[in-house]
Amino acid sequence: MPRPDTMQAVLLTGHGGLDRLEWRDDVAVPVPEEGEVLIRVGASAVNNTDVNTRTGWYSKAVRGDTESAATTGYDGVSDADGAWSGALSFPRIQGADCCGEIVAAGCGVDTRRIGQRVLVRPMYHPTGAEDPHALVTFGSERNGAFAEFSTVEAEHAIRVDSALSDLELASFPCAFSTAEGMIQRAALGAERVLITGASGGVGSAAVQLSKRRGAHVTAVTSASKQAELMRLGADTTLSREDAVPMDGFDVVLDLVGGPRWPELLEALAIGGRYVTSGAIAGPIVELDLRTLYLRDLTLIGSTRQDPRVFTDLVRYIEAGEIRPVVAESFPLRDLRAAQEAFLEKSHMGKIGIDVAR
Repeated sequence: MPRPDTMQAVLLTGHGGLDRLEWRDDVAVPVPEEGEVLIRVGASAVNNTDVNTRTGWYSKAVRGDTESAATTGYDGVSDADGAWSGALSFPRIQGADCCGEIVAAGCGVDTRRIGQRVLVRPMYHPTGAEDPHALVTFGSERNGAFAEFSTVEAEHAIRVDSALSDLELASFPCAFSTAEGMIQRAALGAERVLITGASGGVGSAAVQLSKRRGAHVTAVTSASKQAELMRLGADTTLSREDAVPMDGFDVVLDLVGGPRWPELLEALAIGGRYVTSGAIAGPIVELDLRTLYLRDLTLIGSTRQDPRVFTDLVRYIEAGEIRPVVAESFPLRDLRAAQEAFLEKSHMGKIGIDVAR
């Protein structure tokens, strides 16, 4: 099938409100450079990072939660630090989740890869970068999957063999790799784990992935979502208003932060590990250093991922060890409405974007 010269895409034109999302049908189809492949995108999904990048929440000027200005954006945000890695160039095509088909290969890429169904590794060390800590997020430092076509280095387009739909597969990359990265950092085994924000994409992924490792899972969520989390594998649940048991957990996987953060450290047993990869209730917290050192706790931040995190995840998918949770889907043109639905937080799991629709 001949490729068109232009495509449909949603452009992020700068940090700010939902009005910064611009649907276009005249965006040039990208050309794969050396070592890259061109992917016809089948589906993507909405993630917190899409909203946080749009609003500029990652800026140090912002000290509050992620919801208070999620539709309008924050005042005082500088383009210099509005994205998690610093400055972005605009316009930018977001979309960290991508399931699609390789339709062209750049110089140096085996053309036998054309036709493969792939998932894109959403976070990776850029090829050839001298800085060992350099990091690219698909849909942030480079254009992502909120478009009909996208390019990526061939090594980060991972072949997947699954009967699941594109929409179902697109629910995995960002959320599940974030959760698996946290779990691997914590070296979680058959232990007691507390998961905050458990009804969201990363939280619900963490429930499944923790159970896969034999952990006893306590999920923190709203009362209306507790039964569904139990069906996903949680052993017990706590509402957001419940007191957290002291000394009750070996590991805390935290996506919330905010004013109740000190309780999470008190919830850890001596020698416990706390891992964070989000702060939807607010990034500024109070730490009593006596709790940290007298209880021999370990605090772990989790962003960068070993390459095996994503290939392990694809293996779990192909083996049927984890399952997708897609609450609702929208066509690409309705990305703004999809983000509005995402921000209502009434769903469980992921909001899908059907790019091929």
